[in-house]
This record gives sequence, structure tokens and C-alpha cells, in this order.
Amino acid sequence: MPRILITNDDGYRSEGLMALAVRLKRIGDVTIVAPVQEASAIGHALTLRHPLRVEHVGERVFAVDGTPTDCVNVAVAQVLKGLPDLVVSGINKGWNLGDDVTYSGTVAGALEGALLGIPAIAVSLKSTRGDYDFGPAARAAGAIADAVLRSPLPARTFLNVNVPHGEPKGLRVTVQAKRNHITSVTERHDPKGRPYYWIEEGQNEWQPHDRSDYQAVRDGYVSVNPLQPDLTAHDLLSAVEDLSLDAQTALAE
Repeated sequence: MPRILITNDDGYRSEGLMALAVRLKRIGDVTIVAPVQEASAIGHALTLRHPLRVEHVGERVFAVDGTPTDCVNVAVAQVLKGLPDLVVSGINKGWNLGDDVTYSGTVAGALEGALLGIPAIAVSLKSTRGDYDFGPAARAAGAIADAVLRSPLPARTFLNVNVPHGEPKGLRVTVQAKRNHITSVTERHDPKGRPYYWIEEGQNEWQPHDRSDYQAVRDGYVSVNPLQPDLTAHDLLSAVEDLSLDAQTALAE
């Protein structure tokens, strides 16, 4: 059976991670390597300033006192002693849509898999104040994982999957939405009068786009958004070449 590595940014005790593991065990041998503590909004951080501890907390379940990116690397180098056939990161409590993927530890886990040459999927479910029903998201993840194992993705690519509440109407292949980024930084004071700050999430004002990941989940569909680590703005290469020539001329003066 294929070897499947599961990680997340909510921590190894997360119900979403366990629901995902149960579903993926139907199609492969599952190993969980996930953070000890929640590591949400940590992005693609890699721990370089202190050693990492790994605890064997259950059957094929390992906890790492680091980030999702750390977990994938520790899993490959020390737990699995090689590359798995698939990395799946999630199920996250809360969507990771549009521009916000750059902040997401969940997406970073899949991104690290792609950088290591492993097919990878990130899975997120709409947040709620009540109890989470991870069943539909786990089923969607299982179906997509099975498809990826049968027809591997191109090198250095991965899928960002977002799931609405309830039973989805189906799947849509999407592009990243764009959001109005206005971040709130609130000043407060401790008992000694010294200021400290809370950074709040940006406004949820999304630009309309019929094929965006945000529109898909709003319409009740599972969004399947193919991503890649290449951030090059290819359409700007010619313009920047002209700019570089001007800059080179200025430097020579």
C-alpha cells in the first residue's frame, strides 16, 4: 500500500487530523507527524535556532515541538527514513483561501512536501463556533488523495482543498481569490501600563471572481486549487528587463 504522511498546524490531538487519518487508512499506510502545539498562521517557518524533540505518542503517531514544515522534514529524515508517496496536511479548522495561503501552516505542510518532490494536499474546513463535522471534508480528502495517488501531480505542485459546511454539491477546480488586506493592530496595556499589541485578521472583503476558491466554497462546492512554490511574476519579466537596463545605466553614471 502507498505510504501516506499526515501533518497539520492544529496539533497532533486535533479531531480534524484524526478524522483525516481514519479516512486515508482506507487507501494507504498512514503515519502522523504533527506539531505538539497549535501552529496556526505560522506560514512556511523552519526551526533553525533550537533543537527539535520528537515524541512517539501512539501507533504511528509522532509529535514534534516545531512547525508543520519541521514535521514534514523530521518525518522524511527520521521517522519514515525516506519519501512517502503522499503528504496530506489538515483537516484545518478554518478555510485557507486566496492570498491567505501564505500565512497558513496547513498549506505550508503540503508546500514542503511539494518542495521535497512528494505529491501533496492541504485540506481545510470552514470554521464554526459549534461542533465540527469533519466527515464531508475527510471524504473529499480521501477521494482526492486516491485520485492523486493514481495520477500523480506534476513536480513541485500541490493541491489546496477547502470544504464548505455540510454535504458539498461537488468539486470545482479554482484559482486563488484576492482579499482586501486591512489588518487591525490593537494597542492594549498590561497592569504596569506598558503597551502590547494584538494583530487581528484582515477584513473578509473578497474581490468577485466566478472561478475563485472563495466563490466555490460560498456556493457550497469543494474548492480544489492547484498551487506551486514558484512566485515568479512571469508576465512582468519583459517589463523588469527594461527597468533593469535603466537601473544599470543609472549605476554606471
